[in-house]
Amino acid sequence: MNYYFNTTTKGTFEEIIAKVTDLLKQEGFGVLTKIDIQQTLKAKLDVSFSKYTILGACNPQFAYKALTAENKVGTMLPCNVIVQELEPNSIEVAAVNPLQSMQAIENPALESIANEVSEKLKKVIKHLANEK
Repeated sequence: MNYYFNTTTKGTFEEIIAKVTDLLKQEGFGVLTKIDIQQTLKAKLDVSFSKYTILGACNPQFAYKALTAENKVGTMLPCNVIVQELEPNSIEVAAVNPLQSMQAIENPALESIANEVSEKLKKVIKHLANEK
């Protein structure tokens, strides 16, 4: 089992970020953080990098369930979704697989939560894959 789910889709980088943000919202996630890796690496290291953004997505309902089951699980939140330009109008979107992340924690109560979150993130990726 992979530690992420992914697909490649067509569109501009900005269009795909907006689409992913909207699809996450439809699944109950909000984007808490948005890290522009290209801009950050240029500013901090003066290196060029492709368009690459990390979206820190959180579903409050599931975050609450997970935190009440395991109070240190916050170290693994939010769920990261990356959007990266492979070439103009060819954008890869990948989301963390929470089932893989939660295997590091020995708490069986987290498995069902991780499974539900995984299914929601898979829906986002599947929707993008079906738009090809």
